[in-house]
Amino acid sequence: MTAPKLPIDYIEFGARDIPATKAFYAAAFGWEFTDYGPDYTSFVDGRIAGGFWTTPDTVGPLVVLKAEQLEVTRDRVVASGGTITKEIFAFPGGRRFHFKDCNGNELAVWGE
Repeated sequence: MTAPKLPIDYIEFGARDIPATKAFYAAAFGWEFTDYGPDYTSFVDGRIAGGFWTTPDTVGPLVVLKAEQLEVTRDRVVASGGTITKEIFAFPGGRRFHFKDCNGNELAVWGE
């Protein structure tokens, strides 16, 4: 059985200062923001949505894929050699899990 194609649906970045981050991206690129508490804000750039979370460390972006069947997708990731780094958990808007691929890149998959 062929795996379904999962689109890149969301991307997250670490941020040391959420208010400064919002001010920068709003002024530089016109992005719009919605806050989910003091440590997370989501953005829309007109094409793709994403978010910034508070972290003291500089980290690379987290690419988030969207799946219709979250548990089935998790099982396919594991069967294909991926390593689950965060088991399925709920967040505002749905549920998701994180995994590392065979190169050590961390991605996430979410579903409603």
